[in-house]
Amino acid sequence: MGRSATKRAPKKEPPSPEQTEDQRPHRPSFSIPYIYIRGDGHPQEGTPRLVRPKQTRPAMAETVWVSEVMLQQTQVSTVIDYYTRWMKRWPAVQDLAMASLEEVNEKWSGLGYYSRGRRLHEGAQKVVREFGGQMPRTAEDLQKLLPGVGRYTAGAVASISYGQVTGVVDGNVIRVLCRLRCIGADFTSPAVTDALWNLANGLVDADRPGDFNQAMMELGAMVCTPKKALCSECPLQSLCRAYKKVELDSASSLNNLVNGRANTQTSLISDVEECAVTSCSLCIQPSDQWDRSLGVANYPRKSAKKPSREEQTVLCVWERPGELGVSEYLLVQRPQKGLLAGMWEFPSMLSEKTLAEKEREDILRCRLQALSGSDVSIKDLQYVGEVVHIFSHINQTYLVYFLHCASAKVEDAEHPAMRWVTRTQFMESAVPTAMKKILKFCESRRFLSGGAEAKKEKGHKRYPAARRFKAKVDSKQRSIQSFFKAAVKK
Repeated sequence: MGRSATKRAPKKEPPSPEQTEDQRPHRPSFSIPYIYIRGDGHPQEGTPRLVRPKQTRPAMAETVWVSEVMLQQTQVSTVIDYYTRWMKRWPAVQDLAMASLEEVNEKWSGLGYYSRGRRLHEGAQKVVREFGGQMPRTAEDLQKLLPGVGRYTAGAVASISYGQVTGVVDGNVIRVLCRLRCIGADFTSPAVTDALWNLANGLVDADRPGDFNQAMMELGAMVCTPKKALCSECPLQSLCRAYKKVELDSASSLNNLVNGRANTQTSLISDVEECAVTSCSLCIQPSDQWDRSLGVANYPRKSAKKPSREEQTVLCVWERPGELGVSEYLLVQRPQKGLLAGMWEFPSMLSEKTLAEKEREDILRCRLQALSGSDVSIKDLQYVGEVVHIFSHINQTYLVYFLHCASAKVEDAEHPAMRWVTRTQFMESAVPTAMKKILKFCESRRFLSGGAEAKKEKGHKRYPAARRFKAKVDSKQRSIQSFFKAAVKK
C-alpha cells in the first residue's frame, strides 16, 4: 500500500538577512499530494504514494516538448499513436530538423491544429542551427526562443526535464486551483490568469517540480474532472473551498426544508477564501448565478464562446484512370501560410451561400479549367452532397461534386503544387481530416470506381450509403476517463 497522501515539506533554513521579502521563497499554506500512476495507466489502488525519480532527465526535453505540443487541444487517446509514430520516425531533434515540411505534415495529418507540427519543425531547425542541437534549459528561454512554445509548454518542459522550480497552468490545473480557492470569475480574464500562475508558482514543490506539476495535471484529469468530479476520492477534499461551499449549500437547503425558513448562519462561503471586497475580480460575478445542480462544477467559469464563422466551399473529387487501371485523384496544395498551410486537398473554391446552384457549378468549372488547362463541362459535374467539418473557429460546409475524366492531362512535373495520387497514396499524404471524410463520403455514395486498387482490398464490403456515412462522420472520440479504472477502496 502507499504512503500518506500528503508529503511533509522538509525543514528549510531560514532566509538570509540579505534576501528581500520578494526574494524569499513563498511557502504555500497547504501542500499538494503526488498522485502515483501505475505503468498501465491506472491509478494505484488505495492511498496515492510517492515515486521518486532517479534523476532529472535533460534527455527527455525533446520528447516532453513533442508530447506537450501534441496534447494542446487534443485528447490523450488521440495523441498516443501519433506520438509513437512521430518519435519512431524522428527520435532526436536533429532528425526532425532534417525532415521536410511535407514529411512533417504527413505525420501530423489527422491530428488537427496543423500549425503545431510546423512550429515543432521550425523549432527543431532553430535548435540545431543556432543552439548546437541543445534545447534551451529554462522556461523563460524556451518561451522566448522556440516558435509556438507558450508559457505552459515552457514550464512543463523546464520543470519535468530540467527540474526548474516553476509551475504550470493548463486546463486541468485551472480547474483544480479554481475549485481549491473558489475562484469564480472568468478564468480567461487577465486578473484570473495572473492569479492562477501566481498560485501555481507558489505551490510548486522546490525539490520535485516536475513530478508535482504532473501530479496536479493528473489530479485534474482523473479526479477533479469537468462535470462529474470524484470528490469522495480526492486527496484535497478537506482543503477544497468549492467542496465546502457545496456542503454548506446542501446543509442550508436541508435546514430550509425542515424548518421552513432560511438560516442566515448558513450563507454561502465567500469566493476566493474570505474575500471581503465588494467587487472582486476573482469572485463569481453578481450576474452569474450559483447553480446548485452543478456543485463544484460551478468552478471554473469562462465567458461565452464566440460563435464559429460559417463558411461554404464548393469542391470537386476529380478521378481519372491511372496506370494498371488504378484510379487516381487530383490534389492541390494549399498556400504555405494560413489555415491548413501546405496541406493537400481536392480542388475547391469558397462560395457565397447566396449563390444559385448554376453559379456555384460555374465557379467550380472555371477553377478546374484553370488547373487543367482544358475544357470542363458542367454536365460532367455530378453533385454528391454536403459534408460538414468543424474547425476550431469555422463551421465549414463542403458542397461536394464528382468528376470522372479519362482525358485529364495535368502532370505533376509541370505543376508542382498539384499531383495525382491513388487512394493508398492519398491516405498517406498530408491531407486534412476533412478531405479523408469527403473521399469516404464519395465512396459511400458509390461514385468512385477505385479500379484495381479497390478490388485488392480484403474484406471490403459495400454498405448502404447512409449507413457508411453516418458511421464515419458521427463517430465520437472516447473521453480520457474511459481509459482509467476507478480506484477500489479496501
